[in-house]
Amino acid sequence: MADNPNDPMTNDPLMDDEAFANAMADDLFGDFDEFDDGPNGGDQFNHYLEEGNIAAWDLNWPAAIDAFTRAVQLRPDDPEGHINLGLALLQNGQLPQALKVYKRANQLSPEDPLPLERSADVLERMGQLREAAQQYVKVSELYIAQRDLDKAISNWERATQLTPGLVSVHARLAQAYERIGDKDRAIREYLTLAFNFQRLDDVDKAIRAVERALRLNRNNPQALNTLRALRSGGEVILPNEYVQREAPAIIHDTGSLPPLSLAFDDMDEEDESNPLGPMGESLDEAMEMLAEHVVESGLSPFVAPALQAMELQRQGEHKAAIAAYENALSKGLKHPALKMNLGGLYALLDEPKEALKHLGDAVNQDRLKSGALHAIGRAYYLLGDHAKGAEHLIESLRQVDMSLAYSVDEVEQLDKVYDGLSSALGGRTKEVLSSVNERFLNLLTGTDWKVRISDTRRHLDETLRDEGGEGMVDLLVAKGGHQLAEAVGSIDRYIRQGLYTLAIDEAHYTVEKSPFYLPVHVRMAEVMMKEGRIRQAINKYNTVARAYLVRDEHDRAASILGMVLEMAPLDVDVRMNLIELLESQERTNEALDQYIALAETYQQLGDFDRANQTYVASERLARRIDAPVERLVQIKQYIADISQMRLNTRQAQRVYEEILEIQPENERALRAIIDIYYAQGNNVEAIKRLDKLLSVFARQHKIKEIASLLEGLVRSNPQDTALRARMASIYRKMGQKDRAIEQLDALGELQLDAGLTRDAANTIRQIIGMNPDRVEDYKRLLSQLNG
Repeated sequence: MADNPNDPMTNDPLMDDEAFANAMADDLFGDFDEFDDGPNGGDQFNHYLEEGNIAAWDLNWPAAIDAFTRAVQLRPDDPEGHINLGLALLQNGQLPQALKVYKRANQLSPEDPLPLERSADVLERMGQLREAAQQYVKVSELYIAQRDLDKAISNWERATQLTPGLVSVHARLAQAYERIGDKDRAIREYLTLAFNFQRLDDVDKAIRAVERALRLNRNNPQALNTLRALRSGGEVILPNEYVQREAPAIIHDTGSLPPLSLAFDDMDEEDESNPLGPMGESLDEAMEMLAEHVVESGLSPFVAPALQAMELQRQGEHKAAIAAYENALSKGLKHPALKMNLGGLYALLDEPKEALKHLGDAVNQDRLKSGALHAIGRAYYLLGDHAKGAEHLIESLRQVDMSLAYSVDEVEQLDKVYDGLSSALGGRTKEVLSSVNERFLNLLTGTDWKVRISDTRRHLDETLRDEGGEGMVDLLVAKGGHQLAEAVGSIDRYIRQGLYTLAIDEAHYTVEKSPFYLPVHVRMAEVMMKEGRIRQAINKYNTVARAYLVRDEHDRAASILGMVLEMAPLDVDVRMNLIELLESQERTNEALDQYIALAETYQQLGDFDRANQTYVASERLARRIDAPVERLVQIKQYIADISQMRLNTRQAQRVYEEILEIQPENERALRAIIDIYYAQGNNVEAIKRLDKLLSVFARQHKIKEIASLLEGLVRSNPQDTALRARMASIYRKMGQKDRAIEQLDALGELQLDAGLTRDAANTIRQIIGMNPDRVEDYKRLLSQLNG
């Protein structure tokens, strides 16, 4: 139908409908010509994706490539199209092109591991094994960020199969297998590390790797043989099943990747660890340092008392040794090692004030620092200053771990754990800090203190990630904390393996020993959920939440209540408790979310009165906290929906008008109010709102939505000439001539019935201009009207 620019547009949408509709179509939809013979942009993209998927299903890869290429051309910044195109190219054997496409997909979606994983596969097929291995390692990093350890392990394994010399990857694999309880594979990786470290001429690290394996199984014959070979200078030979492919060189890249948890810890054998902990080792170190200094001092007056003091210290005569050291000090001996020995011995004799006079100088000596901090922490503990005691004991633990770190990444991870621990202990009561310090002091003594520090720190690291700072404190103050950490690890391992009976048995046994350690109760609830005992699990979670509330640990209580609501979203009481808790903490944005969820719950339960009241309360809260406009609009739409369900059309109309005041182009509100106006017989206002909505759709190139909207309205309001005019104009713009003629024909009849002869004549002229099948009949009708 030809447009008629000479027809004037009128402000009344019911007058001269054809001219109005034509002018509107030209102004708003003139740029739709590119879509005349196909779907709109969004639909066209999805159409090509579907076409490509069908071709891929039929293994017609050239056709799939063609379809996916068209999709990518339509949306060059959409990663989905690139991923599909890459797969088609890969399956068609076009590897370089597939690699290029996958690289682009990775640029578009850097946090999605799939493009990177597929590009690694392509590199492997192209024979670029080293590059493929590096890609698999990067994929593992992404999976670790998503907390998907199984897929991370799979990609690490693939990397080591392609390039066995990736030392840092073997380290991460060993730790990952250890974390999930797969001791055999963990031992395999530790022994592989020992083999590689020996090839790097780093026997100390090789020995520590073997000792780590022996900690998992002290009777493992391969580990024992490897340890003997390393200590005797022999060559480490791996079993055939450990060797996957010979590597031309070792890639020693321990600083290039973030650690899974923490890398190797010093695994000296128990009988080699000083039972006095870091303080004991620093005392031994100080003796060596002081002996060297005294020997070099010749005939100085302090030499004799210093030698006497060191001999008395070796014999365990601490009081006599202190007296001799004080004598050497008075005769001019000034050395950090002397201060370490004096301070340490005073600490061992429970004379904290005297100890603190000397230990400050020893802290500044790197070789003595961890032990000096240990002694200072012990001194403050004896004085009852538990805040300073905890501060220095944590720093001692940090220094022990830092001295064993392999890379900058590990140092950063260690700092994160110990900083989190320090932050969690801030502001704690004297009783809590006293319990924590007792735990630290126990950790730092005994022949196995290095092993226990490593284990405890690993548990603290995992607890910090899963339960936050409060969980770390719980673990430290709980009765039998070390055994408790191991028990929790066993429970988690049983849960991962699906051994729920063993998990619940271990949990019951642990609760008997530590009934107030709530994380175990949380795991019991988790097992109940997995076994299908939903109600029991919910009751358990509720009990845990109440316990946290009693402890004033509101964040953790809120977290537990949130978990309950994920399982039982229609539990009104739990949600109301959570709202009350969030409001008490002034977490208003979260409270608003829960208000809306509570209203939705009432709505699902059919209680529309309470649902409406809760939505209104939500709106008040949203205004009070100055929530984003989108949030306020969302709430108003819920209120309007309920009003319509209750047949309160006037209330719904008022709310939709309020929405349009806030968001004049809100599609949902415009669509709803159009129907309301038509239901009221107010066609003029309905058409005004319709034209607004059509303009919104037009700017977004939503031709299909425009046609669907008008078709629905025409069916509901077949006598509305303005709708018919708009429908005809859109069909013409879409190239659907027959449908356009059908609408113009109906429009002409309506105009004739209404006595609008001139308008009917204009409509027939437009039909004639489209050259219909019965064009002569229309010409005769036009002649009659003009006559």
